Amino acid sequence: MSSPLVRHGRFITFEGGEGAGKSTQVRLLADWLMARGIPVEVTREPGGSPGAEEIRALLISGEGGRWDPLAETLLHYAARREHVVRRVVPALEAGAWVICDRFADSTVAYQGYGQGVPFEQIATIQKATLGGFAPDLTLILDVSPQTRQLRIGARPGGLDRYERMDEAFHVRVREGFIAIAALDPQRCRVIPADGDIATVARAIQDAVGADME
Repeated sequence: MSSPLVRHGRFITFEGGEGAGKSTQVRLLADWLMARGIPVEVTREPGGSPGAEEIRALLISGEGGRWDPLAETLLHYAARREHVVRRVVPALEAGAWVICDRFADSTVAYQGYGQGVPFEQIATIQKATLGGFAPDLTLILDVSPQTRQLRIGARPGGLDRYERMDEAFHVRVREGFIAIAALDPQRCRVIPADGDIATVARAIQDAVGADME
């Protein structure tokens, strides 16, 4: 961002591969925080603001090879810039805790580890669009390939573009998220997410509660 952000709220992001259960756990964490009197804004990426949602439609539809990987990275960051400027920053400055389903780590995992975009290029784009803006806490939900396949297979309706990527891509993405967590252990917490919803939710609450102390 072009100027330092005075955060009155906190910015928590959920990350992980397909079928990790992020959307469900985002809602549960928001309910848990609001029950404790904390104002919460729930959002997602790609998307989260009108312009960013238009870009989302381009990214999740069509065939797997629809975009050149670097062009795809640029689209994600265009959407992210709009989202952060229009929605995330105003909410934080107003004192809300913002919980976001995916953020910049997904681009590193999907386009970097998954599609081979050089990490230095991603870092350059991130600096140009976000400056030093980053989450306060990132929860990475990790599931086995077997769990991912079962959960995706049980979803109603068709699969989106990323869900239709081949198995090798999903393996690289999972490895990417684990590597991201290892490189930034102060910000990132890896949450085993193969278990039932309540068990995963308790692990997330423990991680957030510890971060609040």
